[in-house]
Amino acid sequence: RLAACQPGAMSRRAWFIAIPVAALVLLVGGPWLYINVIRDGPPPRLSLDDLEAGDEETSSTTAASDDADGIAGSWVVADGSQAGYRVAEVLFGQDTEAVGRTESVEGTMEIEGTTVVATEVEVDVASITSDEANRDRQFRGRIMSTDQFPTATFSLTEPIELDELPAEGEQATYSVTGELTLRGVTNEVTFDVVARQQGGRIEVSGSIPVDFDAFEIPDASGGPAQVGRDGELELLLVFTR
Repeated sequence: RLAACQPGAMSRRAWFIAIPVAALVLLVGGPWLYINVIRDGPPPRLSLDDLEAGDEETSSTTAASDDADGIAGSWVVADGSQAGYRVAEVLFGQDTEAVGRTESVEGTMEIEGTTVVATEVEVDVASITSDEANRDRQFRGRIMSTDQFPTATFSLTEPIELDELPAEGEQATYSVTGELTLRGVTNEVTFDVVARQQGGRIEVSGSIPVDFDAFEIPDASGGPAQVGRDGELELLLVFTR
């Protein structure tokens, strides 16, 4: 009995208790610490605030106009445009978001009067990257099969009536309907965009909800990451003449 009460025995008993407790703390608290403190959080959604003002000289010579001649004509996607995905992810039991992006975006837009009659956008899916190299390998491989389907496309199917044009720099929201093609599967989508005229450019941001089952996209879950069956395709487009 006396031996059981000796300091050495008590120390050994404390270690037997402390070791599994410490392991439990590391198991639960380690992922939380990594995801919420050490690892950078997901970037905010793409928005017009990510764009700098257009060139002042361009702005002064092609300032916005309230008449149709101010925007009518052909436009092309220019530098500053981005696209990518955002999807909810449970990583090591912690809720987070997986976000991947690329600046490899091309496209055109045709405006007649104050009506957008055609828009075509192509995104180089194979160039999309996130903050995790392993995730990117899985994304380009078994998930999106970019060797077979290297691009995603959007094509406008219903005209967009702009009506009264907002003043230079002011934002307006419009509903957009078109065909989205991902991984070789095409579906009709409808979503809202925020647009403005600025510096001789038309700038547009929006997010397209994506049902992975509808586009036959395989389950992205694997290892410590569990991913849901829907996400978003984010767009930030800069159109110039």
